[in-house]
Order: sequence, then C-alpha cells, then structure tokens
Amino acid sequence: MDWITSSVLVCVAAVVLDRCLGEPVRWHPLVGFGALANGLEQRLNRARGTSVWRGAVALAVLVVPIVVAVQAMAWWLPQPLNLLFGVLVLWSALSLRGLTEHGGAVAVPLATGNLGEARARVGWIVSRQASALDEAGVAAAATESMLENGADAVFASLFWFLLAGPAGVVAHRLINTLDAMWGYRNDRFLRFGRVAARLDDVVNWLPARLTALTYTLLGRRRLAWRCWRSQAPAWDSPNAGPVMAAGAGALGVTLGGPAPYAGGLKSRPRLGEGPAPDAATIGRAIGLIQRGVCLWLLVLAAGAAAAGVLPW
Repeated sequence: MDWITSSVLVCVAAVVLDRCLGEPVRWHPLVGFGALANGLEQRLNRARGTSVWRGAVALAVLVVPIVVAVQAMAWWLPQPLNLLFGVLVLWSALSLRGLTEHGGAVAVPLATGNLGEARARVGWIVSRQASALDEAGVAAAATESMLENGADAVFASLFWFLLAGPAGVVAHRLINTLDAMWGYRNDRFLRFGRVAARLDDVVNWLPARLTALTYTLLGRRRLAWRCWRSQAPAWDSPNAGPVMAAGAGALGVTLGGPAPYAGGLKSRPRLGEGPAPDAATIGRAIGLIQRGVCLWLLVLAAGAAAAGVLPW
C-alpha cells in the first residue's frame, strides 16, 4: 500500500476512533510524560536565573529518546501493524471529541443561566480568573480556547502525521506539552522554558496558518481574512494570533480585549468584528473545527483519488 493511501486511511480511522472513544481515559501517555517532565524540571530548574541551556537539555532528554523509539517502531513493524500503530498514535494525539465535550460543558450551563457552573467549567480549560468573568467573558474564554486548541490538538496533529508520520505527531505533542508546562514568562520559566516556547512556535507556524485558512474558508470569508491580516500581528503569540483572529472573523464575533488573570487584568488586542460571544458561539466554534476536519479529510481523499491510488 502506498504512502498516500495509508495516510488517508490512518487519518480517517484515527478521527473515527476519537469520535467514538474520545481520548484515552486511563494511562494516557501525555499524563505520564507530564509527570516525568515535572520531575526533571524540579531537579534542573532549582536556582533563579537557571540557564537557557538547562531547559534545552531537559527538552532533548525528554523528547529525543521517545521520538527515536517511535520512529524505530514505525520502521520495524510490518505494514498491517504499522498502519494500526499510526492510528493509535494519531488517535492519542487528537482531541476533537475532548474539545467538543469541554466546550459543551461550558455552553450548556451558560445557555440555561447557570453562570456559576459555567465559570467552574471554563476554569478547567483556561488560565484566566474564571470567577471574575461575566456571561460574555465566559463565552469568549471558551470560544478562544476552542479555536486555539483546535489548531494545537487537532489540525497540527493531522499536519504532522501527514508530514512525518507517527514520529512527527509525537514530537509535536511533546513539544507542545512542554511549552504548556514551561512556556511562562515569569521568574521560574523565563529562561528555562525559552527553548520549549520557541520550538513550539516553530513547529506550529505552518499548522496555525493552515488552521486560520480553514476557519476563513468555512466561515465569513472576507471578514475572517481581513481580521487575520490586520489584527493577528498585534497578538503576543505569532501562532495564536492568526488562528483566533481568523476564527473570530469567521464567526462574526468580537474576542480578545481585557481579561482577568490571577496577577491582575491583562490588556489584549481586540479580535474579530461583531457582537460579544454567547453560549451559542461556543457551539459554532466547535462546529467550525468539526467542519474543518471534514474538509481536510475530503481534500486528502480527493488528492489520493486524483493521483489514481484510490479505487473511487
């Protein structure tokens, strides 16, 4: 079986598996990896002003052996088992159903007027101070989380599997996890987490822009394109900016703006145009991601068919 056919089959199977089962509930590999990363960070990042090189060494020690082992496994396994291995790896990296469930857990109580429950639920998926958010703030936080994590946990996983197979998926998810754990601009992680943060910017640069393009094509195209081009450069993240600006424009709502965090109110640029988001906006953001995945799979299948490798 050629590469194009196997890639299409693996992507479709992994998405279906994620839809049916969701993320692994027990023994999720990223949970164990996070515990290992936390222990290594505590050993190497004890002194204030720890060098950038210690963070780089920690990242290499954590990521390289796992990626090499996954690549070796992909080379060693015979074709049928290799396909199954690819499906399992991609499934463990995808979080489409997880996003749907987390977003729905915020949208349902918000739509029924249970602001306290909605605040509690959104506090599980964002780092801002949920207790200080009003209804529009809760909806905005959840919508932003859906759009950004759609790029990180869905489209980037598909992209890296297509580009570099199971090893590419694993490398991306591990780097993304370390960035989430160490990529803070505070005294503890400013230097130690710098390599993880910069490497995450690199590996997500193209997937983020493909995600922004996907949101643009499937939403209010002209508005999404205009917001992407004019608003994204003002955002502090080079990858989240295009994704959320295009997503906000595609949905026709206004995101960004001031947001409360534990350290105080953080001023952020406005993204998108239109009314403030509400509970329905969260569902629309999830639908945008789901349609985007369908579009990617259709494009893959059409490309394979055009190359004459699929029977249809």
